[in-house]
Amino acid sequence: MKRYFERHVPHLPEKMLELVADLESYPEFIPNCRSMKVRPAEKENARFATMTLSFGPITQGYTSRVTKNTDDNTITAKATDGPFAYLDSVWRFEKEGMGTRVRFELDFKISNPFIAAVAEPAFAAKQEEIMNAFVEEADRRYGK
Repeated sequence: MKRYFERHVPHLPEKMLELVADLESYPEFIPNCRSMKVRPAEKENARFATMTLSFGPITQGYTSRVTKNTDDNTITAKATDGPFAYLDSVWRFEKEGMGTRVRFELDFKISNPFIAAVAEPAFAAKQEEIMNAFVEEADRRYGK
């Protein structure tokens, strides 16, 4: 299931890259994120992040390999375990006027077809809420 979101924000691309790369702070502002454990990967610009999400009585964790590229202002993530057959995402931060055009692309599929029938639409719908959470956190950290 592919999803694409974009938004203009009044913050510099470097600041937005810094915010999205601050994985450890996600439980403080991302809806339904209960915990985040981060450990280094083999490359210095990559890390493994294990996020635990709760939706009502259901709690699920998964690990992604997250790579920050400061040359092209992108962050990519690829799930390495959890309920997904695959989950790939890319954040792009492009200078636009006095701020940044934030683009977020997500492509995922949940492995279990019975769970997928209910969970995939709900997970996809949550992504807009998550984009809003990043914008609000950027305003809080960097001002409007």
